[in-house]
Amino acid sequence: MEKKNTALFGKENFLWMAIGGLVIITGILLMSGGKSTDPNIFSDQEVYSVRRITIAPLLIIAGFIIEVYAIMRKPKTT
Repeated sequence: MEKKNTALFGKENFLWMAIGGLVIITGILLMSGGKSTDPNIFSDQEVYSVRRITIAPLLIIAGFIIEVYAIMRKPKTT
C-alpha cells in the first residue's frame, strides 16, 4: 500500500522559507540606523546612503520573491 504525501510543504520548502526570511531580515537591518550623535545635526550622508535607499529595499523585495517561490514550489513526492 502506497503512502501519499499529504504534507502541504516539504523540507525544501521550509528551507527556502528560512532563506527568504533571512534575506528580509538582512534588508531590514541594513535599512536601520542613521542616528546622529548630536540631535541638532542632520546628516543626509547617513540617512540617504546607497545602502539604505537602494541595497536594503532590493534585498527585502528579493526576500519576498524567495518566499513566494518557497510557497508555490511543489514538494517532491517519493
